[in-house]
Parts: sequence; structure tokens; C-alpha cells
Amino acid sequence: MARFNLDSKLSTFIGFVSIVVFADKCCESLIFWCRRIMVSVNLFVALLCACIVVGHLLEETRWINESITALAIGICTGVVILLSSGGKNSHLLVFSEDLFFIYLLPPIIFNAGFQVKKKQFFRNFLTITLFGAVGTLISFSIISLGAMNIFKKMNIGSLEIGDFLAIGAIFSATDSVCTLQVLNQDETPLLYSLVFGEGVVNDATSVVLFNAVQNFDLSHIDAVTALQLIGNFIYLFISSTFLGVFAGLLSAFIIKKLYFGRHSTDREVAIMILMAYLSYMLAELLDLSAILTVFFCGIVMSHYTWHNVTESSRVTTKHTFATLSFIAEIFIFLYVGMDALDIEKWRYVSDSPGTSIGVSSILLGLILVGRAAFVFPLSFLSNLTKKSPESKIELKQQVTIWWAGLMRGSVSMALAYNQFTRGGHTQLRGNAIMITSTITVVLFSTVVFGLLTKPLINHLLPSHTHLSRMISSEPVTPNSFFVPLLTNGQDSEADLSSTILRPPSLRMILTAPSRSVHHYWRKFDNAFMRPVFGGRGFVPFVPGSPTEHQNGSQWQRDTIN
Repeated sequence: MARFNLDSKLSTFIGFVSIVVFADKCCESLIFWCRRIMVSVNLFVALLCACIVVGHLLEETRWINESITALAIGICTGVVILLSSGGKNSHLLVFSEDLFFIYLLPPIIFNAGFQVKKKQFFRNFLTITLFGAVGTLISFSIISLGAMNIFKKMNIGSLEIGDFLAIGAIFSATDSVCTLQVLNQDETPLLYSLVFGEGVVNDATSVVLFNAVQNFDLSHIDAVTALQLIGNFIYLFISSTFLGVFAGLLSAFIIKKLYFGRHSTDREVAIMILMAYLSYMLAELLDLSAILTVFFCGIVMSHYTWHNVTESSRVTTKHTFATLSFIAEIFIFLYVGMDALDIEKWRYVSDSPGTSIGVSSILLGLILVGRAAFVFPLSFLSNLTKKSPESKIELKQQVTIWWAGLMRGSVSMALAYNQFTRGGHTQLRGNAIMITSTITVVLFSTVVFGLLTKPLINHLLPSHTHLSRMISSEPVTPNSFFVPLLTNGQDSEADLSSTILRPPSLRMILTAPSRSVHHYWRKFDNAFMRPVFGGRGFVPFVPGSPTEHQNGSQWQRDTIN
């Protein structure tokens, strides 16, 4: 009995020691893994700083923007990592679709809506919608049909109809950053508004199309499935927009009623950031278009919520949103530069490099054709709605708009990874070819087309003086992008007070109603919306401050009015 107890205790002791040793090894492995992650994160942050510094030094030339700089630094870093790892790895971090869609994309899209020139945006809303929504559908159709008919003959792998439709959505997403950096929004307000607005609506439409394609079984597509696809697209577009507007109005109402600034402006900034992010995540939870939701949330917040906070909070939020968006964009392009040298993906196409080059060339050709197929026809239709010749889109401006949408960027990369990889990795030849082709198209379009943007615009628009006479009643100031939504412009009341005669032409039929809608919206906004949700004219005050009485009286007058 004593021998049995001794053996039992010895076995228990040995088992305990084994567990301790195993746990110790696990801890060592965990610590090593954590230290490796920390080193990678530190190096990546250092590279982000390098991109900002180099981009600043090259700012005077305006030939190379931060996107191209980040791509170049990412490629150089990838070469160094590839050589140091013996050809096994080329990037510090592994791409994750969740990282992009949950953390990087929201600040980019929200800042675009928050700092958009709303007066120009909504004045040209019909044209922007034509380019961003209808034009994207046309481009999507051309690229999908072209890829379906051509790639099936090239034996690039087992791609299904859903993959071809996804390719159409992936390569319909534009990136007009290079063009916007060359254009001046005060000198060319119409052109800048069209390029910027179309770019944002285009990204949202592409993601909505991508999600709509993924939600259907396209193995047996017919007329009913096509109608369901279109209906789902319209539902996503409308419901996502409504959710973004609701979130923006809710944030404005909460801040106006509770007025956090009386105690701490930090609470104001925090509630704006969290409410914007909540709208994005709620749209993701409901399977809506989070891009569209957070974009319109940004527009509504800049029209109502931003005016309800203190002056210090306004300055803080303005620069905070812009900074987060700036860092997120650099992060994406830096990673794309590193991932361009990923051995795992290129190994599947190394036996047939001509096929990869052919696929990339075909995709670039389809992008060129798909872009031209809607820019010029839709510009003609848009010109029919213009009353004055100065507000029409000239041929040179149409070429500039066409060129601005040829570059592909972060949204295309994220959608491609979402469709053709799992956790940044792929084991299928067809998927690997599409990923490498997407990287090639993004690199080529961003670098080559981006470098040619400035000389092309200088050739097409050598003098911007005549463009400054275009429809722009906004003040030419650094803060002009904070002009509220459809404010009373110089031409508003004069145009609206005139009697609208029976339209003798299609142009007047399409133009006259838009002015009436703007007029009635302003009256509705002043009478119902701003008294409830605040906005321009709402002057918050901090109790006990020297301006308490003056600002408080102004607040009461504006609320009554």
C-alpha cells in the first residue's frame, strides 16, 4: 500500500513538472511571438513616418504624391525583407480584410464626406450620381462581360460567374487622389467637385455591387435573379444612405441637447468619433453598405453636429478626421508595395508569366474602355441639363474626368483580397493570378498614370483663370469646405424669386425643378431641421466665460429663427 502511494505521488509530481515545463515553453513561444509582432509594428510605424517625411520633401513638385511615395518605399522595404528572409517573405504584417474594412476604410470615407464642399456637391449632385452610380454600373458591366469572354479562353484557372462579376466590381472602384492633388478646388470648383464626388460615390457603388453579387447564388442566373440583384442593389443604396443620415442627425441632437462642451470638449469630440464609427459598424452588422452609410453620416455631421460644438472642438475634429484618413491611406499603399513581392502568390504564375502579363493588360484595356463608355455619353446628357455655357462640361474637362478614374487603389485591393484570398493567402492558381494581376494594375495605374497626371492637366488646362468664373459663389478661403449644406448662395433667392415660365426645351425642364427643390429644402431646413438638430447659426457657449451672455443670446435668437 505504501509503495502504491509513493508511485502515485511520484506520477503526480512528474505530471505537474511536465505541465510546468510545457507551460514555460508555451510562454517562451508566446513571448517570442509577441516580441516579433512588436518589432514588425515598430518597423511599420517607422516606415509610415518615412513616407510622411519623404512625401513632405517631394510636396513642392506635386508630381509624386504620398500614394506613390508609400508604394515605392513599400517595394524597397519588401526587397530588403525578401533578401533577409532568404526569399520566404516580403512584408512585415499579413493582410487582413477585417483590418482594412473595420479600421482603415472608415476614417477615409468619413473624412471624405465630412470635408466635402457640400454646396458644390449637391449643386452637381445629378451629374455626380450619373458618373458615380450609373457610370459605375456601365463600367461594371463592360469589365465583367469582357473578363468573362476573354479569360475563359486563356485557361487561367477555375473562375466561376460570381468571380467574373466580382472582377467587374473590383476594377470599377477608382482612386482619383493623384488628380485631386493637382486640381485646385477654388480655381476649378466644377471639375474638382465632379472628380471628388464621383470618386466617393463610385467607391460606395462598387462595394454595394460587390456585396450584392456575393449575396446571390449566380450558378443559375436568369431574368428573375438579375431583377433581384438590381433590387438588392437599390435596397442597399437607399437603406445605407438612410442609416448614415439617421446616425448623423442623432449625434447632432444628442450634442445639442446635452451640450457636453459645458464640462469638457473631449466628450464632444469622442461622441462624434464614436457615433460615426457606430454607424459604420451597424451597417456592417446589418449587411448594408458601410461606405455609403459613413459617407452620408459625415455630410450630415458637418452640416449639423459640427456647428453644435465649441470652437476648440471644431478645430480638433477637423484635423483629427483628416489625420486619421491620411494615415490610413498611407498604411494601405505601403502594404500594397510590400505585398507586390509576395513569393507565395507569384509562385503560382511563375510557370506562365506571359499569362499574368496578358491578364493585367486586358484588365487595363477594359478599364480604359469601360471608363470612356460612360464619361463622354453621360457628360453629353449632363450638359443638356445645364442652363449656362460656363457650367457645361467641356471636352477637355471630360478627358480630365476620364483620366482621373483610370487609377486603381485601396478599395480595389481590399475587394480583390476579399474575393480571391483567405487571410491574405491563396492556394488556387486562378485566384493567385487575379491577385497578382490586381497588384500589377494598381501599381501601374498609380505610378504611371499618376506621374502623367500633372503634365496632362497642364496641357489640357494650361490656364485656370477662365475656370474660376464657373459656378462658385462660395468664399475662396481655407475653410470653404465647411460651407453648410445648400446654404443661401448669392444666386439662390434671385433665381428662385423669378417666375418660372413653361419650359420650351429639355434643358429647362430638367433645370427648373432642381432650383425649386433646393429652395424648398432650405425653407424646410430652416423651419424644422435646424431648430431641432442645430447647425449653422447655433452658437454654443461655455458657462462662466466672458462670451457667455453674448453667445447665449445669439443661441436663443438662432433657435427661435
